[in-house]
This record gives sequence, C-alpha cells and structure tokens, in this order.
Amino acid sequence: MSVLQSLVESIRNGGIEVIDLTAPLSSETPILQLPEPFGNTVPFTLKEISRYDDRGPAWYWNDISTGEHTGTHFDAPVHWVTAKDGEDISQVPVDRLIASAVVLDFSAESAEDPDFLLEIEHVKAWEQANGPLPEGGWLLYRTGWDVHSHDQERFLNANETGPHTPGISVECARWLAEETSIAGLGVETVGTDAGTAHGFDPPFPCHSFLLGAGKYGLTQLRNLDRLPVTGAVIVAPPLPIVGGSGSPVRVLALVER
Repeated sequence: MSVLQSLVESIRNGGIEVIDLTAPLSSETPILQLPEPFGNTVPFTLKEISRYDDRGPAWYWNDISTGEHTGTHFDAPVHWVTAKDGEDISQVPVDRLIASAVVLDFSAESAEDPDFLLEIEHVKAWEQANGPLPEGGWLLYRTGWDVHSHDQERFLNANETGPHTPGISVECARWLAEETSIAGLGVETVGTDAGTAHGFDPPFPCHSFLLGAGKYGLTQLRNLDRLPVTGAVIVAPPLPIVGGSGSPVRVLALVER
C-alpha cells in the first residue's frame, strides 16, 4: 500500500482522526473592532441569488460578503507593513499549508488573567519537557479563549482601556520570529496579538515580527484541547486571492489514534 493510500485508509478506519479547528462562519462570527479613524472589516453576510424559484428553479446559491480577516483566517506576510513586499496570500507555497504542529497550553493562566502573555521562558520550559518546536511547523497557542467565540462582546473583552485577551510578549514574539524555525503561530483569539498589544513597543509585535520574518498566522481556532501536545499535522489551505493579505480558511488537524 502506498503512503497516500495508507493515509486514506487510516482516516476511513479511524486510525487517524480529522479534527476541525475552524469556527463556523456566519453573520454572528466575532470580528475585530478598531477605533476611529481606522477602517474596519464588514461582518460576514450571505445574499441569496436564487433558491429553487423563478430566479433559478433547480439551484440554490448566494453571494457572500466578508473581509479577508474574518473568522478563522490565515494571515499572509504582506498583511503587515514590516512585510509589505512579502508574499500575498496567493503566493504562500502550497507545501507550507500542510505541516506538523505542537500545542502550548496556557488556558489555566489565561483564565486567571485575560491579559496573560506568553514569555520566552514559558516556551523554553515547554521545550525542555516536550522537545524542540517543529521546524517549518505551527506553534498553536491554547488559551481556552474559544469558549467565548459565540459572544462577540465577551470574545473581544473590551472596556474603556481597550480589549483584554491573552497573547505574546514583545520579547517572545521577536524570539519566535528570529530564533525559531516555526512556519507560523496559531491562536484562538481574534488576532495573533494580545488585546493590549496596541500599547506595546512596537505595537502588535506578533504581526510586526512574525509576518515581517515571512512567517504566517492562524486565528480564531477552536478545539485545540482535542489535540496532542505534539504529533498533529495541520492542513490549512486559504483561498488564493491574488494580491490578498489573508483569507478565511478551513483548518483541519490530523491526529493518530
């Protein structure tokens, strides 16, 4: 049996479980809210074209309206000014869309403190216990924040000082970008940066450093609690939007059982 035939057979017989890490995409999907004077994306909408009626008697279809960075989505390097001459979403090599992944679980810390930040020492301690971060793979940062994804207000968790959601420190973001060989960072929150990252130096360091280094981002993931600490494979193919800065994406994890 070939490797590919073995893979398909393992999926069919349950030897490999396929876990959906994607949040459903609808008008209720939480979206990032930037303060004035910055522009904001539109909510996801469906506009019916026909549904088995005089507009089209045998078919149902819709127009969709959405932003590139709505719901579970893929950030391409060109999304940020530090990589303005980098890859757009259509230029991401397809062999980078299937990669190994590890899960760093800091959900308990994030439950205690919504402003919790991952630091370099956290990652190094994880490596001491579990081995190195995967070369060319994904670091999936579990904070448990996906439990709030049905409620935009709670998901963004904003007050008069701005949003408060867990993220990664400036020093750790720089280190992950410059000193590790990961392909990218995946998170459960609305974006790869902490809610308070607008006040960091530089602001939004995950975007600034990781995208600036040609790495990628995956956001608004769910079901990370169902993945092993190591050993999963992530399949994350975005739409190849020419000139696009990102795309909604269906993220699947393959896990041996």
